[in-house]
Amino acid sequence: MNEVRFFLVAGEMSGDTHGAELMVSLTNQCDFGVRFGGLGGPQMAALAHDGDLSDWIADAAVVGLWEVLKKYGYFKERFRETLAAIALYEPDVVVLIDYPGFNLRLAKALKKAGYAGKIAYYISPQVWAWNKRRIPVMAEVLDLMICIFPFEKALYEDSGLKTEFAGHPLVDELQAVPKEERSAGLLGLFPGSREREVSKLFPLMLDAAERLLGQHEGLQVEAAAANDRMAVLMGSMARERGVPVSIAVGQAHGLMQRATVGVVASGTATLEAAWFGMPYCLVYKVAWSTYLIAKALVKIEFLGIVNILARREVVQELIQHEATPEALQQCLGQLLNDRPRRENLSTELREVCGLLGEGGTHDRAASALLGLVRNDD
Repeated sequence: MNEVRFFLVAGEMSGDTHGAELMVSLTNQCDFGVRFGGLGGPQMAALAHDGDLSDWIADAAVVGLWEVLKKYGYFKERFRETLAAIALYEPDVVVLIDYPGFNLRLAKALKKAGYAGKIAYYISPQVWAWNKRRIPVMAEVLDLMICIFPFEKALYEDSGLKTEFAGHPLVDELQAVPKEERSAGLLGLFPGSREREVSKLFPLMLDAAERLLGQHEGLQVEAAAANDRMAVLMGSMARERGVPVSIAVGQAHGLMQRATVGVVASGTATLEAAWFGMPYCLVYKVAWSTYLIAKALVKIEFLGIVNILARREVVQELIQHEATPEALQQCLGQLLNDRPRRENLSTELREVCGLLGEGGTHDRAASALLGLVRNDD
């Protein structure tokens, strides 16, 4: 074999990052040449041959059902074009990176069309949370699942789908973060990265912080903003309420290491906070219609991935109607007042994160993908 051809499909910025790292690992490990095509973002496009991989992230990375419906015509056309591109490119392996709404349909369509190569999925969609019945269907159309959480491996293997646990890519990223010392009397606020969640959660965090400032002399409050636009929005909210808070952009990891305690919006940041051992409370609050739909679909006991990994409540979750200034004040106040409690929680968080592997996620994923090709020789 002179060359291995991979066709990768990622539809979000995080997928572009993971896809680019995977491409580097594949290039480094492949002994007989590798070529990349597909759909991704700027990082992936920069690593592919000219014109073989399109940057579509700006149009593909939409959030919410309504936004997807508004662009239905666009996605339908791109779906048709992608099937045609794969038929023309004739890849040895199609690698689907997260982005389940598009990618799971693509896998089924490829199988139905008689695609002769292998189909692999990297970064498992969280069907274990919202629709386990899709797992047997995935087993019929996929040749390999590469998952990033340890409990996912058994779920997929039970359906007969070849599965590899590569570890979590966040481990590699966070291992490279410069170390900082934890401070005394510092409250960290992490309201999320999207305007909708910031608008819902940051006022709640500010109200709780104001209450705590009245109880804890010398307490300082810092907030992490995802970008300059969010920093302006958060600054306006803080001034309106008269809460003294320092807001910084791009400093979340540093604040997670320095904060005595914190409050974190549900999402990837909860795992990052756990990695750095920051004692925290999790909050989640969305429109009631969204919450009721999610509650009907999601079939898991906990929302936070730390609690899911531990299979028990390590971190207190304040969800929807439970997410009040009073409840958040009580949760954070207990941690501020009880040092042994904080230290025990910090230890537990780090132990849970130990389940995510030791790094080298993309290298292991690349090895598994190349194994598909070698086994087919």
